Amino acid sequence: MQLTTGADLDENLTIAEDAVRRAAERGARLIVLPEATSQAFGTGRLDTAAEGLEGKFATALRLLAAELEVVIVAGTFRPADTIERDGKTINRVYNTALVTGAGLHVGYDKIHTYDAFNYRESDTVHPGEETLVVEVDGVKVGVAVCYDIRFPEQFKEMARAGAEIIVVPTSWADGRGKLEQWRIVSAARALDSTCVIVTAGQARPGGEEAAGEESGPTGIGHSAIISATGRMWAEAGYEPEILIWDVEKEHVAKTRKALPVL
Repeated sequence: MQLTTGADLDENLTIAEDAVRRAAERGARLIVLPEATSQAFGTGRLDTAAEGLEGKFATALRLLAAELEVVIVAGTFRPADTIERDGKTINRVYNTALVTGAGLHVGYDKIHTYDAFNYRESDTVHPGEETLVVEVDGVKVGVAVCYDIRFPEQFKEMARAGAEIIVVPTSWADGRGKLEQWRIVSAARALDSTCVIVTAGQARPGGEEAAGEESGPTGIGHSAIISATGRMWAEAGYEPEILIWDVEKEHVAKTRKALPVL
């Protein structure tokens, strides 16, 4: 689900719920929403709306997943720690991908904070420490978030833990070369891990008209579903969009038999 969310948690929850219902109506079972679904980057302090996994946002999605009998993955923020930096007191958060539905209600905390291209996510976000692989309908699903996708060892670790699909909520930055990099690293992680990669991004603020302009990590769109052989099965553009794909359960096993890189 390629969406554009904003500053208000309640409005973002409405956007998320509408998107999930539309996907479920079309038969989706595993529904992936972007990083920062609960509050978009660049819309104010993250700590003021951060909640635990029993908070309003996560609970609403848990109830929705139960109602629709789906599994939802969505980016949110949880309280982490308090640090002193440059004379300021900062309440950091975890950048968390919530996974809820089918008996699951867990979170993956983004391990690799986006400290790159003159941006320091670690100033406000506490890095996570553990990978996450869950099971949905007998299929092992790994979870990563955005900048994690530049780190192949994390994806190979999840694959060795049984992951066949890896979902990646994201809010990628736009600018010179950024779309090309996004496509390359997404396909590369599929090849590294011989997993299906499912990326769900924030749509580009400003849409197609703003495409290619320098921005912070507020979204570039181009969510994608990529085969375990690195083939682009489906890709969105810059605007809000839904991608739905049926993944054959045998696809990854066949790929790994032919290409045993792990």
